Amino acid sequence: MKSEILGTVMPMVEIELDRGELIYAQTGAMQWMTENIDMQTNMRGGVFAAIKRGVSGENMFLAHFSAEKNGARVAFGHSFPGKIIEIDVSQKTMICQKRAFLCATEGVDYDIEFQNKLSTGFFGGEGFIMQRLSGKGTAWVEMDGEYVVKELAPGERIRMETGALGMYEAGMDLSINRVKGFKNMFLGGEGLFLTTIEGPGKVWIQTMPAQNMASEIANFIPSRNDNK
Repeated sequence: MKSEILGTVMPMVEIELDRGELIYAQTGAMQWMTENIDMQTNMRGGVFAAIKRGVSGENMFLAHFSAEKNGARVAFGHSFPGKIIEIDVSQKTMICQKRAFLCATEGVDYDIEFQNKLSTGFFGGEGFIMQRLSGKGTAWVEMDGEYVVKELAPGERIRMETGALGMYEAGMDLSINRVKGFKNMFLGGEGLFLTTIEGPGKVWIQTMPAQNMASEIANFIPSRNDNK
């Protein structure tokens, strides 16, 4: 199997498969494929796993693409301006933002991650539900805007805007803390809460969360009052 990430602002990943190899992806993510690719859509992981994805707001079905001949190709595109990252989940289980998963090889387990802390669920930007990628193999995930990677030492913490957290290694401690100071809370422009993550481990921080871009665009959409 070979892969190449193409493009800049709206990238896609192009994957070349040998006969019998399989890739699965979010429905609607496929951009193009050669005629020697067989596509099947089903409830990966069984009915229970599909129901859990549906209840959490994810698509119950996933699309599977298998090669009928060597050299078959399929490409998957980014759903939002940003970057595509290739990760080896055999090395470390990853926890991602809710919309991050794009596609993966057959040995990768794609599941829902529920946040245990109430404060994290209510104020953490992504709510109670994130995505867990584990098992053996390669996965491709989406980051909003650009991204930076920080590797934290044991006990080292960083704080960030809620929603800026794109992905982190499983086992790191995630919490939500209220911004200190009345003026900081209401005049600082960072909101009432910040996400705190503690090492050891790597964390991927994205520069333009989808909800932030939506908010910026909304400022330019004329309201009904503007037309009067």
